[in-house]
Amino acid sequence: MENQTWDLVVVGGGINGAGIARDAALRGLSVLLCERDDLAQHTSSASTKLIHGGLRYLEYYEFGLVRKALQEREVLLRLAPHIIWPLRFVMPHDASQRPAWMIRCGLFLYDHLARRELLPGSVGVDFARHPSGSPLKRGFKRGFEYSDGWVQDARLVVLNALDAAEHGATVLTRTACIAATREQGLWRCTLRDASGAERTVSARALVNAAGPWVDRFLREQAKVRVSQSVRLVKGSHIIVPRMFEHSYAYIFQNPDKRIIFAIPYERDFTLIGTTDIEYRGDPAQVGIDDDEIRYLCTMSNRYFERQIGPEDVVATYSGVRPLLDDESDNAASVTRDYFLSLDSDEGAPLLSVFGGKITTYRKLAEQAVDMLAPQLGCTRACTSGHSPLPGGDLPQADFAAWFERIKASYPWMPLELLMRYARAYGTRLAKVIGAATSLAELGAEIAPGLYEAEARYLVDVEWACGTDDMLWRRSKLKLHLDAEQVASVAAWLAAYRPAVKARKIALENGAPA
Repeated sequence: MENQTWDLVVVGGGINGAGIARDAALRGLSVLLCERDDLAQHTSSASTKLIHGGLRYLEYYEFGLVRKALQEREVLLRLAPHIIWPLRFVMPHDASQRPAWMIRCGLFLYDHLARRELLPGSVGVDFARHPSGSPLKRGFKRGFEYSDGWVQDARLVVLNALDAAEHGATVLTRTACIAATREQGLWRCTLRDASGAERTVSARALVNAAGPWVDRFLREQAKVRVSQSVRLVKGSHIIVPRMFEHSYAYIFQNPDKRIIFAIPYERDFTLIGTTDIEYRGDPAQVGIDDDEIRYLCTMSNRYFERQIGPEDVVATYSGVRPLLDDESDNAASVTRDYFLSLDSDEGAPLLSVFGGKITTYRKLAEQAVDMLAPQLGCTRACTSGHSPLPGGDLPQADFAAWFERIKASYPWMPLELLMRYARAYGTRLAKVIGAATSLAELGAEIAPGLYEAEARYLVDVEWACGTDDMLWRRSKLKLHLDAEQVASVAAWLAAYRPAVKARKIALENGAPA
């Protein structure tokens, strides 16, 4: 590795870094992606998990951003129909909120700003006749219904990294870039892994996709000064026991002009969020505070008959959004668009990513590699917009029809387990299941719903190292397990990972496979 000169070193294993690595690898560039923690460990696994245009951004006249996001919504629904799927949202309305005519105009724009083929348009709702009406307080009589998309956000990151790796990229997790300097027309990057071992690699170009740390990386590792900066905004979510039985999600307009979502989550739960709060601490230590929990409960209680309090919260998560600082007066109005800064005045190019949102990550990656391509002598066009992500190559991108067909191939598997595998792995579920023809052949059940076959796949193929990698980011099994069951997974990992490492070393030293 140290003797190779890479076309591109990408620092940061969030959605933008993984997307850029994938785009570049698809174009035939040699790519090394390094992430100091796990893939998607920070901002990219702490989203509201929506692929959406951003209805509320219309209020800030961000028509270009909304149009771009709506265009990408259609693209992503086709690229990964196993982890991204349509979701209908219901917006209750009363006289104290934005006028109904304004909302209708906004929804008309939302339906027509970009070409829409996969999702139905918006309609009015009478809650006396609509299934979404029963959980609401009786004062809400009418509202609106529209479409957006749902995504397993951390899996989206992992699948981008996996596709990059399968097209030749090297992906190093638990590996920090601690220094980067220009030398003789190249970047020399010093990498440090979890054991403390260091190595230095060379690259023709460097991408800084460090998310909340983008400024710090420029100052401390690359020692480069740029005029842009990020504004850190904390977004927190709460998870409570399921508050309604139907499959619709809600978008609530609040008296402070902010909105929150209430979304069906992991079968047994409802996800409520998010907040928008200026953040000045360490992004790695972000967490929800009591005021945020109370705020989300209060906003939920304004709409639902069933009242909740902090004692009902079963889990929380928070993330820091590294938004492009546009000097907006409040955190909620800061733009969700991105800016790509290219510094090539002193030789080897450095591209830094400021801002962005998960829905527009693929377009961001395409534009980033387009900016670097001339300096790398790359003439191949971007193909990321029509190359399915791993597991996403379903006929006509029709998950329901495909799942009906595969059920016949696995009659021995509980339907709930097969559905989880299908949603997580798509057509790659055959690689997880292997030649098994019974539950017993999947290996020991390490914890309820987690068999050794899947656990091995997550470690061997998807870079899982710890329990949260496996149970929180690559799946949400942790929500359904108790502390003893999580400890069982930790014990299995502690035994399995050293065996994997020993086998790898033996193979590198010439032992037979």
